[in-house]
Amino acid sequence: MNDEKDANVEQTVNKEPVTLSDIMRARFKGIVEPIAGFLNNIGLQPNVVTLFGLFGTVIGSVFLAAGQITLGGIIILFMAPIDALDGAMARLRGQPSSFGAFVDSVTDRYSELFIFGGLLFYYLQQQDWLGASLTYLAAAGSILVSYIRARAQSVGFETKIGLFSRFERLVVLIPCLIINQPWIAVGAIALLANITALQRILHVRRQAYARMSPRAKK
Repeated sequence: MNDEKDANVEQTVNKEPVTLSDIMRARFKGIVEPIAGFLNNIGLQPNVVTLFGLFGTVIGSVFLAAGQITLGGIIILFMAPIDALDGAMARLRGQPSSFGAFVDSVTDRYSELFIFGGLLFYYLQQQDWLGASLTYLAAAGSILVSYIRARAQSVGFETKIGLFSRFERLVVLIPCLIINQPWIAVGAIALLANITALQRILHVRRQAYARMSPRAKK
C-alpha cells in the first residue's frame, strides 16, 4: 500500500505543466508546418536551418555590441522562429533524432550567450556597470535554467516548470531591444530567470524526496 501511495505521489510530482512554449507551438502549428514542409522539399536539412538561425543571431549580436540595439533586435526577431522550424522539419521527415535535439539545444544556448555577450560588450564600452552586471546575471540565470533541466534529466528527473523558460525570455528580450530599452529586459531576466532556476531546483528536490523510501524520509 505504501509503495502504491509513493508511486502516486511521484507521478503527481513528475507531471509536467503545459508551458507557454507548448501552447504557442500548438497554436501556430498550421503556419509552421507548411513552411517546414517547403524547406524540406527544397532539400534543406533541419540541422542546417538550426545553424543558419545561430548565424543570424550572431549577426544581430554584433549590432548589439556596436550600439545599434534596434537593428540587432529586429534581426534577432527574424531568427527566433527558426527554433520552431527545425524541429517541425525533423518531425515531418519522420526522423527526429537525439543528435538533432542535442544540436538544437546547444545552439539555443550559444544564441542566448551571443546576445548577452553583445549587450555586455555594449554596456562595458559605455562604462555602464549596472547594465553590465544585470546582463551578466541575466546570462547566468538563463544558462542555469537550461542546465538544471538537462542535469535533472541525466539523473532521471524532469523539470520544465518556472516563470522564465527560453520562450518567455525571448518574449521579453526582443521587444525591449527593438524599442532600444535593453536594460528593462536584462533586469527582468536577471531576476526572473534566477527565480526560475530556484523553482526547478526545488521541483527536482520534491521529485527526489518522493522517490525515497518511507524509512529514508523519517
